[in-house]
Formats: sequence, C-alpha cells, structure tokens
Amino acid sequence: MPETLHLYATASSTTTAAAPFLNSPSIFRPKHLHFPSPPPKNEIPLSISPPPSPPIPTKSSQIQEKLLYLDSLGIDSLYCLHANPSLHSTSLLQLKSTVEFLFYLGLTAQNLRRIFPMCPEILTVPLSTTIIPATTFLLREAHVDAIDLRQVIRRRPRLLICCVDRQLRPTLYFLQGTIGIDDVSKCAPLLSCSVESKFIPRIEYLQKLGFSYKDTITMFRRFPSLFCYSIKENFEPKFDYFVVEMGRELKELVVFPQYFSFSLENRIKPRHKMCVEKGVCLALPTMLKSSEARFRDRLEVCCSSSMPN
Repeated sequence: MPETLHLYATASSTTTAAAPFLNSPSIFRPKHLHFPSPPPKNEIPLSISPPPSPPIPTKSSQIQEKLLYLDSLGIDSLYCLHANPSLHSTSLLQLKSTVEFLFYLGLTAQNLRRIFPMCPEILTVPLSTTIIPATTFLLREAHVDAIDLRQVIRRRPRLLICCVDRQLRPTLYFLQGTIGIDDVSKCAPLLSCSVESKFIPRIEYLQKLGFSYKDTITMFRRFPSLFCYSIKENFEPKFDYFVVEMGRELKELVVFPQYFSFSLENRIKPRHKMCVEKGVCLALPTMLKSSEARFRDRLEVCCSSSMPN
C-alpha cells in the first residue's frame, strides 16, 4: 500500500513515469468490466449502405426527352411521332446530330419547322449513310450551288432521304440524257421523283393526246415542272378546255407548255371569255402571263387597232 501511494504521488508530477501503470489492466479497472476494443480505423461500419445507383432511363422517359427537344425548336413533335413511328427507336443523339448538320447547311429553325412535318423521315434515317451522301450528290453531281441548297431542301426535303444509287443518280441521267436538260440544278426537286411511276406515265399520256414523242420531250424539256402535275386533276380538264372551248392547236402547247401551270377557273377561263367578247385572239403567253391590268390594256389596244377607220 505505501508503494501504491508513492505511485499516485509521482503520477501527479510526471506523466512519463505513470504511463506504464495507466496502461496496466490490473490497476484502476475492476476485474468484472470488459471494454470492447475499438474497430480498425479503415473499416466501414456494416450499417452504412452504398449510395444508390442512378435510375436507368425508361423507354417513356427517352421518348419524352426527344419530344421536348423537338418542341424546343418549335417543331410539332407529336405530329412527327405519329407520321413516323420510327422516331420511337431513334436516339436523342441521332436527332441532335441531324439537326446540327442541317444548321451547318444553312437551314434555320424556321426552315426545320417546315421540312420536318413535310418529311418526318429525315429525323430517323442515318445521317452518315443517307443524308450526307444525298447532300454530297446534290452539290457535286447535280451541281446545285451551295447558296441555293437551302432553298432546294426547303422545296423538296425528301431529297435528303433518297438513295443516291437507286433514286437520285438514275433520275439525273434520265433528265439529262432522255429529256435533254443541261442544267438539272434548276429543277433539282425532280430528282426525288421516280422515272417509272412519275415521268414515263406523263410522257405516254401526252402522246395519247396526239403529241409526237419528239414534241412531248420538247414540252418537258422546256417546262420540267410539267412532270409534277396530276394527269386526272390537271392535264385532263385543261386539255379538254383548250381543245373544245378554246379551239386551239396542239403546237401552241408545244411552244408554251406552261399553260398547264395556270388555274383553269381563275385565269384560263376568265381571260379566254374576255378575249371572245372582244373578238381578239391572243397568244397563250400574252393571254396568261400578263398581270390583270396589262392584260386589259392589251385587249383595248387590239380592239382599237382592229376597228375600221
């Protein structure tokens, strides 16, 4: 006991001497108490769970992202989705890449709001194997000027989804070789049309009306847009009126095939009736191309010059 008191006294004056005793299990610790050893410093307690994994995007959320992206451009996304169900499986990355490429070509967001509803397939066809080759073809083979490319795409966005080998190039050769159009870039929208289902039937129809093959080809060469007009809704009624009511000769249509581009009810019939009332026969270009004021002035001049002195 005196020795124990001595240790207490020295512990108050020097800590180094007391250290061995403070660490001794037999001193100052009741024998019936057992203290657990602390866990290792680097051990993670089992009660702490790892952070949750990020949620996997669902199919509906992916579609929602695509629709929101199109909506941000002012595009009718629901219409495009309904018109082109392939949009369901097209990635958002592909959509953005296509839009960025079209912006690179000079198209604006306003242009996209026009062309996507006209041809929603542009949103889903592969960029590298379809859209870029078609664009390259238009610039290098059809010789569309870069500054005119935007307008060509606006008029006929379907050009961008056409296969070069199966569609664009065969049509180019037909327009150049068979029809004899030197500068196809001026009628580039026609390149998306089928030779078999679009061009040939119209050539054959005009031949049935009495035009020779040579005159028929001449008409399409002078006015390539003639390929775009409906046989039933355009050719038939206008040709019947031309022959039956106007009593004109076929050669006038060979010279001026643009006759088929004018409205039958709003331009052809009214002006023909005015010519009949005045007893004047004007050439087709003069009768149809002039403005209303110039047409009436021309009628008055013709009436005055034909009156007897």
